[in-house]
Amino acid sequence: MNPPTRLALLAAGVLVLTACAPGSSAPPSAPSASATASAVRTDAAALGNVTLTVWDQEVRGGQAAQMKQLNDAFQAKYPNIKLNRVSRSFDDLNTTLRLALSGNEPPDVVEANNGRSAMGAFVKAGQLRPLDAYADVYGWKQRYPESVLRYSRYSADGKLFGEGNLYGLPQVGEVVGIFYNRAKLAKLGLQPPKSWADFETALATAKAGGEVPLQFGNLDKWPAVHVFGTVQGRHVPPDQIGTLAFGRKGASWNTTENITAAEQLVGWVDKGYFAKGFNGQGYDPAWQAFGKGQGVFMIAGTWLLADLQKALGDDLGFMLPPGTTADAPPVATGGTGLPFAITAKSPNPDAAAAYINFITSADAMKVLTATGNLPVAETGQQSVAKGPQQDVFTAFGTVTAKNGLVPYLDYATPTFADTLGAALQDLLAKKATPQEFLATLEKDYKTFAESNG
Repeated sequence: MNPPTRLALLAAGVLVLTACAPGSSAPPSAPSASATASAVRTDAAALGNVTLTVWDQEVRGGQAAQMKQLNDAFQAKYPNIKLNRVSRSFDDLNTTLRLALSGNEPPDVVEANNGRSAMGAFVKAGQLRPLDAYADVYGWKQRYPESVLRYSRYSADGKLFGEGNLYGLPQVGEVVGIFYNRAKLAKLGLQPPKSWADFETALATAKAGGEVPLQFGNLDKWPAVHVFGTVQGRHVPPDQIGTLAFGRKGASWNTTENITAAEQLVGWVDKGYFAKGFNGQGYDPAWQAFGKGQGVFMIAGTWLLADLQKALGDDLGFMLPPGTTADAPPVATGGTGLPFAITAKSPNPDAAAAYINFITSADAMKVLTATGNLPVAETGQQSVAKGPQQDVFTAFGTVTAKNGLVPYLDYATPTFADTLGAALQDLLAKKATPQEFLATLEKDYKTFAESNG
């Protein structure tokens, strides 16, 4: 969930939106997913003069560079289609998108966070167009594996996440891992950790050496979701994490494994492993500080690659979170960047689909690679130089090949982003015990899962 991701938000990311309560079906005015491929017009040059308004959150470094390059190329190829791009930060986009979609003239194309509080709520309200007919005619189901497409699938009533109609297409892949400063590791006499125990030892060594072991800023609340998710993945079975994150029945937050994860996170606070004042430091200042050499490690998503590589060069390293043993299968939070979706009220859906097809094509994946991003498709066909970018491509290829990606935790319920973000701040501030923290999550999760069918 790029926040981007995320990631992700969300990327990478946690949203501040409040969704409608689940349970009702999409309104009759919602576009039908049964539209046939024969009704789709794919000759964008023959669509006449069109203005497409596009809202995206590709504002940082390599994200902004790839979008500008692809938009320029699209308009050069299709001069009849004018792009009116509105670029907003992840948080700004999330706080304004709901109002925009409920208006009479919403944007044509939007990046909508995959989670229930955004895409799920928009689907339920009939504000996004199902893209299955376009997927058929453009071959998106062959371009993207179902393991990727499921992150943009919902039932028409918005109740089931991960199956049903396709409502968006992402450009980038995401995985939350561990960035590290190679020069600082060498100075401390350390190698990149091979196991989780090695990682904790390295944190202690960094602290003793006068360094900031883990750079971290949690003022925005959602960054702690990625840190906790990484710790959780060392202790909780991946299938249980998936059940919890997709808001399905059959799992519980009140388990000994989740308690162990929460206790370990609190232990890092007690040991002084995080940057001072982390709960009052913003996400952007935190990663910028890491780029200036303040910190040995940072748990964050791959969407920061371009910016951090620009700051640290070959001193930057990236790795998947190590397992409890050196040979443990990889487990990491991740999935896709924010998908590009078509709004239900757009008068130009065919032009919008042509645009989405263009910015997710094989050629677009090469542009993403060249601008320091991680393409979600054609990843293995890209050539990248040895160094941080190769680290990221290798990590993403490894974890996806071994089915080790687990969903972002804020996907779970329409309100879970707020619930989890606030609960983690309280946990890290020692205002709640691990048991109280998990009880808060359990209440939100169970209330939703039991009523969601």
